[in-house]
Amino acid sequence: MTINELRTPCYVIDEEALIHNLEILKRVEDEAQCKILLAQKAFSCYYEYPLIGKYISGTTASGLFEARLGYEEMGRENHVFSPAFKEEDIKELVKICDHISFNSFSQLKKYKEVCIKSGVSVGIRINPEWSTQEGHAIYDPCAPGSRLGVTLDNFDEEVFKGVEGIHVHTLCEQNSDDLETTLAAVEEKFGKYIKQAEWLNLGGGHHITRQDYDVDRLIRLVRYIKKKYDVEVYLEPGEAVALNAGYLITTVLDIVKNGINTLILDASAACHMPDVLEMPYRPPLKNSGSAGEKPYTYRLSSYTCLAGDVVGDYSFDKEIAAGDKLVFEDMAIYSMVKNNTFNGIPLPDIAVRHKDGECEVIKSFSYENFKCRL
Repeated sequence: MTINELRTPCYVIDEEALIHNLEILKRVEDEAQCKILLAQKAFSCYYEYPLIGKYISGTTASGLFEARLGYEEMGRENHVFSPAFKEEDIKELVKICDHISFNSFSQLKKYKEVCIKSGVSVGIRINPEWSTQEGHAIYDPCAPGSRLGVTLDNFDEEVFKGVEGIHVHTLCEQNSDDLETTLAAVEEKFGKYIKQAEWLNLGGGHHITRQDYDVDRLIRLVRYIKKKYDVEVYLEPGEAVALNAGYLITTVLDIVKNGINTLILDASAACHMPDVLEMPYRPPLKNSGSAGEKPYTYRLSSYTCLAGDVVGDYSFDKEIAAGDKLVFEDMAIYSMVKNNTFNGIPLPDIAVRHKDGECEVIKSFSYENFKCRL
């Protein structure tokens, strides 16, 4: 099946692009002698886990279900962090996870012994109170009043005894220069505790596979930390694994004219790419430009009843007609993991485009997928 034969809407994972990203991550693992984990919150298409597991060391989770998925489908190192854990979840997590990082000393104190008895390495998440975010406050773990991580003023040295790891996550879609300044803040406040640890998890938000990312600096920084503190270093990128490795193909159903020509698509920002409204975020669209850049400008919207379900304004070299297909790019990340069936809108198919160009539909959804969630 070719990509043009897929029914829409459809997510398409581009395996050639995915492998390109994985080769970069493998280079970092090898040259920095660190371990890289897939943050499943960005990309959980477990069909690709056997492939991903050939290049990096495992998975990291934000809770029980993601931890189970990583354990069952990749079967390599399996880490988990959550702002808080339920007792019934911990009972299962200690059976399937290698590392569990806690968000507070009260949670750590409550569950440390059961973790240690189960052979699980425990860690505490810290907050260096060093913000590098600009314009994305919703993704800033170091914002004033943040609930994520323990500040130095609240660090409990007594409960820290016997803890093997320190976890820090402050970045979002950033380059290694922000990691460098963050590490300086971490060392200044928590350096003496890193010296007592066996591992340091530097979290996610590292845009390692982005074209302008300084991979050499990342490798240098990791080597520096390993040499100075004699710790195992973990990185847990999510976006970087599948960055620019997927598409969302949609069909134009109708065109509405009211001051601007609006394309009604069979894909939805609210349902199929929620980051468009949440970030907000303007996804790249193949063969298009910004509004007014090309001769024909359209607003791209959906067939939900939400008035604000708008992807954005795009321009084209030719007029668009009902029945035309459009291809949103960079749609592997934070799409399948966040989509929903609001308005009873069907979920898109999921397909894989193999290296030879052939497409395979690996998952389809029906009315029952809508009904069973209600």
